[in-house]
Amino acid sequence: MTIEAVIFDLGGVVFESPLAFIREYESRHGLPENFIARIVGGYAGIDGVWHRLERGELTIAQFCDQFDADIRAAGERASSAHLMNEMAERSALRPAMLDAIRSVRARGLKVAALTNNWMMGSEHEHDTRLELLRAEFHVFVESCKVGLRKPDARIYELTCERLGVVPSSAVFLDDMGQNLKAARLLGMTTIKVGDPAVALSELERILDGRETALG
Repeated sequence: MTIEAVIFDLGGVVFESPLAFIREYESRHGLPENFIARIVGGYAGIDGVWHRLERGELTIAQFCDQFDADIRAAGERASSAHLMNEMAERSALRPAMLDAIRSVRARGLKVAALTNNWMMGSEHEHDTRLELLRAEFHVFVESCKVGLRKPDARIYELTCERLGVVPSSAVFLDDMGQNLKAARLLGMTTIKVGDPAVALSELERILDGRETALG
């Protein structure tokens, strides 16, 4: 197996998982367990407002208006704007993952970020906020910029094309099973990130095997 590139998801991989925050938010605001996830997935599927936000088809203000309406339709009340702002403010970088990105680069491999995300504020504000992190990667693919989101196969193919590698020569780290499944179908080696230390040990094992195989 010849590995030429490693592709990192951001939320739940390079950053702490937003899922833990969402569960805490639901508890704090008296919402049923998994309520936000049901709203995200239960209305219109891939044409729902969360998916459209991540594909850059809605501004954050448009999203909040429509998501609030979905919440009310489900019999609850909460402020989408408050949820999204607090989630952004509490997003925390994992230093071990940043070290891993730099270590992969030091091995002479290419690194990419592949993330489903959205713009908070203007495009300039968004780009400025991510500027330092973006500089750590050779390629930085954001769903809101390219109009595609995981697990659509086209966004993985686009990332590999920008890296100049074929999918079978890439390792992909993500915390969501459906995103990993789509990557595996294209031939990528995948690592599910739950405990970051375990995931990084698995990455190290794969990359060490690559070096052994290449002799």
